[in-house]
Amino acid sequence: MLDRRTDQDTNRDTEPPCPDDEPRGLVRFAMLAPFATRSFRFQWPADLLTSWAFEMETIILGWYVLVETGSVLWLTVFGALQYLGTLVAPLYGVAGDRFGHKALLLGMRAAYAVCATTLLAFALAGAVTPLVVLVVATLMGLVRPSDLGVRSALIAETMPARTLISALSISRTTTDSARVVGALAGASLFTLFGIVPAYVIIVTFYVTGMLLMLGDTATIRHISTAMTPEELHGKSPWRDLKEGITHTWNTPILLAMVSMAFLTNLSAFPITNGLLPYVAKTVYTTDQTGLGYLVASFAGGALIGSLVLSNVGSGIRLTRLMMAASVVWYAMLLLFSHMNTPLGGIPCLMLGGIMQSFCMVSLQITLLREAGERFRGRVMGVRMMAIYSLPLGLLAAGPLIDWIGFRAMGSFYAIVGLVFTTLIALRWREALLRN
Repeated sequence: MLDRRTDQDTNRDTEPPCPDDEPRGLVRFAMLAPFATRSFRFQWPADLLTSWAFEMETIILGWYVLVETGSVLWLTVFGALQYLGTLVAPLYGVAGDRFGHKALLLGMRAAYAVCATTLLAFALAGAVTPLVVLVVATLMGLVRPSDLGVRSALIAETMPARTLISALSISRTTTDSARVVGALAGASLFTLFGIVPAYVIIVTFYVTGMLLMLGDTATIRHISTAMTPEELHGKSPWRDLKEGITHTWNTPILLAMVSMAFLTNLSAFPITNGLLPYVAKTVYTTDQTGLGYLVASFAGGALIGSLVLSNVGSGIRLTRLMMAASVVWYAMLLLFSHMNTPLGGIPCLMLGGIMQSFCMVSLQITLLREAGERFRGRVMGVRMMAIYSLPLGLLAAGPLIDWIGFRAMGSFYAIVGLVFTTLIALRWREALLRN
């Protein structure tokens, strides 16, 4: 835990020197300490606006596809296409290690703005169709899944070790708050004004987020590659990729974390990241505003979890917290699958969101700590590749819902998650207990 004693002599003995651009007052509060680093003061609002745009876009386009096609299968296809880039996520990790995570993130943010502007142009021309939406979702899906991994690697690269837990927890609030604000705002804007005004705001968020990444001029002037030109000379990117995968496979704690990431994306996230439009429309027979409340309840819980973690010290046993939280998370999803009204479903989603945050933030911090500076980008790339199990889970969920119904499908996914969480805990118990 950060030392909060006020005695000045004690602080001089126990606290590392504060860089010139770090206001001394901020570092006394765990939740605010990351903002003492100049680069984080620009990256956090940039990540926030980008995440809000992500969620608004997902809600608007997901609802559009469901209403226009009337098919849960096409909804799951739309959700799956957004994660297509997870297959090439390790290559983003290689690029980050070779050329610098900040330069890579800037390029990715520019791609989001271009895709959203393209869809806005179709909307202005009155030419939006489900096919156009799926094509744009495919293009975004090639880039977007790696955003979280690249931004996390950049934070680990720029933040002092003493504030890493707080920094990554606060960074996670950009995604969690986006699912609250973005979901409600996206649903309301689309319902009240239509797709064009909503997309004007989305494009504005993307462009502003990209420009904020350029705000830290001192960092921009000194963008350095993770590898020097001498190290890059004659070195194949494919060799870098192989080294990153081998390092992950041969390090038990890293393999355990990637296995957990694969499992949760396969069996937990499909319910809350892709199927809530179906639950809102078919199970609860509510409208897009009701969908916004469902999404916001899960995200609100996740936001609470991130804020709690941002105030804990470095002595917390993260892997134990991760495993315990994942069990409660699956239990909440099992209950949610059997709720008949939003009144019963929303509390399950909120508590599940808190547990999701405890689980995934702990997993992310453990990966970044154990990966080592040399392999950080590539290990995060492998972790992001594990997200490809999410579209697999979504694509399997569509036929299962048609066959056995949502309640049975949700129960099956939750039970699979509980069983394999137990198996992972037993398989890598020594590595998990040490961390």
